[in-house]
Amino acid sequence: MGSFSIWHWLIVLVVVILIFGTKKLSSMGGDVGSAIRNFKKAMNEGEAEGKEAAKQIRQSVEGDAEFPESKSANESSSSSNDKRSS
Repeated sequence: MGSFSIWHWLIVLVVVILIFGTKKLSSMGGDVGSAIRNFKKAMNEGEAEGKEAAKQIRQSVEGDAEFPESKSANESSSSSNDKRSS
């Protein structure tokens, strides 16, 4: 009693077809299919853009991280040279 047999589903299908008609059901199916395709396309584009943005951020962070270290090393050596010359 808890599960539906194939006959239950066939009766439901016949009732739905009688209520909505086959043209409306096929157009709704096409709309759902195109919506799913558009969703998948947007997800793939979003992942590609996200990966590209993460790569750019990683490159800029790595580049910025190297610059202050080399700058501070140069400043510390020049300041120590200034102290020695005095």
